[in-house]
Amino acid sequence: MTDANSWVVEANDPANGFPLANLPLGVFLRGHDRHIGIAIGNSILDLRACVDLGYFDALPRSLRDACWQPTLNALMAQGNGSARALREAATGILSEDSLQRDTRLLVAQADTRMVLPVDIGDYTDFYASIDHATHVGRIFRPDQPLLPNYKYVPIGYHGRASSIVVSGTPIRRPSGQIKVPEATAPIVAPTRALDYELEGGFLIGKGSTHSEPIPIDRAEDHIFGFCLVNDWSARDIQSWEYQPLGPFLSKSFATTLSPWIVTLDALAPFRVPSLPRPEGDPAPLPYLADEAVRTHGAFDIRMEVYLHSLQMQRDGQLPARLSRSSLRHLYWTPSQMLAHHTSNGCPMRTGDLLATGTVSGPEDSSRGCLLEITERGAKPLTLPNGETRSFLMDGDEVILRAWCEKPGHPRISLGECRGTILSALS
Repeated sequence: MTDANSWVVEANDPANGFPLANLPLGVFLRGHDRHIGIAIGNSILDLRACVDLGYFDALPRSLRDACWQPTLNALMAQGNGSARALREAATGILSEDSLQRDTRLLVAQADTRMVLPVDIGDYTDFYASIDHATHVGRIFRPDQPLLPNYKYVPIGYHGRASSIVVSGTPIRRPSGQIKVPEATAPIVAPTRALDYELEGGFLIGKGSTHSEPIPIDRAEDHIFGFCLVNDWSARDIQSWEYQPLGPFLSKSFATTLSPWIVTLDALAPFRVPSLPRPEGDPAPLPYLADEAVRTHGAFDIRMEVYLHSLQMQRDGQLPARLSRSSLRHLYWTPSQMLAHHTSNGCPMRTGDLLATGTVSGPEDSSRGCLLEITERGAKPLTLPNGETRSFLMDGDEVILRAWCEKPGHPRISLGECRGTILSALS
């Protein structure tokens, strides 16, 4: 939106990630109340305070009322035009050219706690990374890594919205049915193959009508913004339960969401063409084909995974980076995922979450989960302190980070998505 500076000085630090050009939305606690806020530098602009002190008087009443709500849903439902008007008003308040530098509007991020920004009614997880699908397919089906439908249809499954938690929430190791190859029957036990999944997520703003598909050229009218997602997975439970209907209890125990939602306006400079299809791949079917989506419907959102073991924490060591990828590697774009999701008439509701599935790239260093990195545990990785991991251990903290950057534009951060593993209940 702008490369101007802010009177919130730390927002102008190129390494900060929350400059005036970003202004992501989230929900934080102020006392016992939930307030909608906008990240700026190391601070949060309190939108309720902006309304109460008259800074938003020029905005429509419906938009001012939405700024007073405990979640983003009412704001998101008004569509991207309202979000754009709000960003413009916030930019006017926070710009270094502002005549009033009112510190009453700010809260230090370090002095508050973020909560889930959205009341999520439904959650769908896709399988949109062809590199991830190929790597995993090679592990389980060496002769046919990709099934015939993959290059025609965006694959997804319906997740469990009730188990979505905000970044920083501890993750309890789940128990479930596990059957090892040499056993004749499964046992019920804590998972021994707990994994993370590096994913992007996008949230639905304006909903859609039942039985009326969203055309691909209008899909972005319904996408409010992007966040980070960690779809925790119990691989041993998953391998026993997933046939014939797919993941169930192996994934429904927890999914972690980053607290800041970055709008399409903030991400506009970082649009890129969709992933080129190799010669011989089928062209997208007409309802998934659009020239604008092909030329700039993907986003170069760079993503990293870090692991901070309990021993590393005790020894004062920094987290170790396990991989780095980008959302530009997806075979299916967000618009294609949404158009496909609604192609049968499935309605979207404000606050619905759609995740990309594990985001892996073509290099070994860009694999987005331990299942890929360790090849189902057969090749454990070694951490800088000498510890090894096939899958996650109790006390491990997994940290996902994402950002966009390019010459001539300030760095845009999506923040962090953190979770620490707790031992299973006895």
